[in-house]
Amino acid sequence: MKPFDKKIVLENGLEFYGYGFGADREVVNEIVFNTSMVGYQEILSDPSYTDQMVVMTYPLIGNYGAADEDYETKFPTIGGMVVREYNDTPSNFRYTKTLDEVFQEHNIPAISGLDTRRLMHIIRDEGAQLSILTDADTPTEEALARLRNYERPHDAVARVSCKKRWFSRTPNHKWDVVIIDCGIKNNFIRQLNALGCNVTMVPHNATLEEVMAFRPNGVLISNGPGDPADQTAAIELVRALRGKLPIFGLGLGMQIIALAYGARVEKMKYGHRGSNHPIKNHLTGEIEIAVQNHGYVVVPATGNLIEVTHTNLLDQTIEGIECRYDRVLAAQFDPTATAGECHDLFKKFVKLMEER
Repeated sequence: MKPFDKKIVLENGLEFYGYGFGADREVVNEIVFNTSMVGYQEILSDPSYTDQMVVMTYPLIGNYGAADEDYETKFPTIGGMVVREYNDTPSNFRYTKTLDEVFQEHNIPAISGLDTRRLMHIIRDEGAQLSILTDADTPTEEALARLRNYERPHDAVARVSCKKRWFSRTPNHKWDVVIIDCGIKNNFIRQLNALGCNVTMVPHNATLEEVMAFRPNGVLISNGPGDPADQTAAIELVRALRGKLPIFGLGLGMQIIALAYGARVEKMKYGHRGSNHPIKNHLTGEIEIAVQNHGYVVVPATGNLIEVTHTNLLDQTIEGIECRYDRVLAAQFDPTATAGECHDLFKKFVKLMEER
């Protein structure tokens, strides 16, 4: 049997040995799990996973490689990936690189051969925690000391946000939307373009004057990584914008909007990450099985004008909010387009711009 060359050490002292692939380097990250059966390329390229080591609960990863058209961002920033079995010989006519080649290209470490089922149970029972991916021969006490001395970063959004404005245009556009880029996914831009919106991306700390200079019809606060309380500039921007323009928030964007309206945002025990969460729309009574990727939950305060529109049926946490008076709506889940159709929330955002 081939000897193990890498291991994961958790804050609680447990160790999991395996085989490294991707970048050969040591990293310390928050460890979380994702229950999706497919979509590992979209997960690894979602900026919301910055500084996170993602445990994939589906046992076989890598079997369809990675295709150039399927990235959610040009430069993936995921902290790393943990898989049960890694397949380095993809069977897919569209693939351009193996998962190992993608991780090497972007300096992302990964590990395979672990008992991901047991690891997921630990995270579920004890909560998300720090982990270190290191060489198999690293002494346990030395690894734990590195975990104790690790300082959690608060600049994840600044690292993944655009540094200068950029545009995504569509023919015969009807609307102009400014996106506050906290780590936007390409799919959200595509959905806005499909609905006739020219899109302008601006950095996460853009000012009211910079946003209004583009004369937008609406503003989207994007998804992204990290603690929403760190995004003071974006929170103040929402406070200044509300009532002036329709605002749409996604993921981190919803948390930023909630804080701007006086609600609380709390860190979850282990978060929601996967593609099998039932979300109830209280406005229509419909239930949607939605993609999830968030580690914080909104707790509304009384008298803050926020109406709860969506909840997660697994744990009754809030997944969608709106303020009809200010033409503001937001979703914690991922309104991903299917079968070539744009999600109803994007259509609702466009309708708000039409009404204005």
